[in-house]
Amino acid sequence: MASIAIDGPAGAGKSTIAKMVAKKLNYIYVDTGAMYRAIAYYLLNHNINIENDTALKAACDQIHIQICYENDAQQVILNQENVTPFLRTEETGNMASKSSAKAPVRAALLDLQRNMAKNYNVVMDGRDIGTNVLPNAEVKIYLTASSNERAKRRYKELIEKGEQADLNKIEADIIERDTRDMNREIAPLKQAEDAIFIDSSDMSIDEVVNTILSVVKDNL
Repeated sequence: MASIAIDGPAGAGKSTIAKMVAKKLNYIYVDTGAMYRAIAYYLLNHNINIENDTALKAACDQIHIQICYENDAQQVILNQENVTPFLRTEETGNMASKSSAKAPVRAALLDLQRNMAKNYNVVMDGRDIGTNVLPNAEVKIYLTASSNERAKRRYKELIEKGEQADLNKIEADIIERDTRDMNREIAPLKQAEDAIFIDSSDMSIDEVVNTILSVVKDNL
């Protein structure tokens, strides 16, 4: 089985790019961020204090996550409920960033992610795939963009959904999340030593996809 790891900060386009790369290669796409968001969704709905290690561990013991695919789209099943439609809110994203730094949360998902890579050809995106989850991945990509460009993309996404959005607040949240992700004690966001660095600030989606496919061709 072959694995492609795509890491990078929030809003860098990892999910969009990873889905397209996986489709081109006929690989399974694994959105690890959605898994962490599912746990965050549970924690928010059950008012769990993530600073209370005992309560957090107990909550994680009650969480069962499965991944399935419908029409080539990943669906996240949390305790037998499909929660995929509820995972993209700002509140859930911020909780996911905070809770994913906690050992019980990471332990709850690590085996699931690694087992998928053992059984399928995968494109997996996240914060620590190449450095921690799949350190032996055949291809590693670190995908990023400027905080301003990432904020513009998120702003456009929210406006197109008919939601209210403040560009400055979005960028401030992105910068705060970057700082938190890069400085957490457990599996911080960083570029793997053998990862290819791609800054997508001035690149189209197709340009990024083709760049990654070129790297894959050279390495697989």
